[in-house]
Amino acid sequence: MRVLGIDPGTVKMGYGVLVSIHRGQARADDYGVIALPTSMPLQNRLFQLFTHVLNLISVFQPGAIAVEEPFVGRGERRFVGPAIAVGQAQALVLIGGASQGIPVFTYTPAQVKRAVADYGAASKEQMRRAIASTLGLAEMPESDAADALSVGLCHLMEVQAAAALEREIPPGQER
Repeated sequence: MRVLGIDPGTVKMGYGVLVSIHRGQARADDYGVIALPTSMPLQNRLFQLFTHVLNLISVFQPGAIAVEEPFVGRGERRFVGPAIAVGQAQALVLIGGASQGIPVFTYTPAQVKRAVADYGAASKEQMRRAIASTLGLAEMPESDAADALSVGLCHLMEVQAAAALEREIPPGQER
């Protein structure tokens, strides 16, 4: 299975293409960051990002797309403005996947951190190290690319866990 992981943003959008190669193991076929100037009007950035997503789909032909959900925060640490911008970028990924008939799965930042670093409050640096180590990357990816690889890996792990549960023998049917 090939999955396109996306860390959405309206200025920087990370992407990572992962392939499941064996139970619990994956490799990164490609990853990087699409960066656009902040001086570009928002609607133009969103259109450019949408075009990039369609190009990534065309080139890599993923079977699924995994995208991180916006982090809003709570109380005094509430980030509504940035969450709205990330939501706009997430929407263009959802539309891109739907337009090509590819299922899109969303994961919260805490879900991704638990899956990759085994700790729901892992720092950006811990996540970068964990993903580089897990995928055997020669160099540490940029933060946005690491986030995209992480959300893609989270999806692969979820798929593998669901498949394992399907193979589970129901009680009373043991041999």
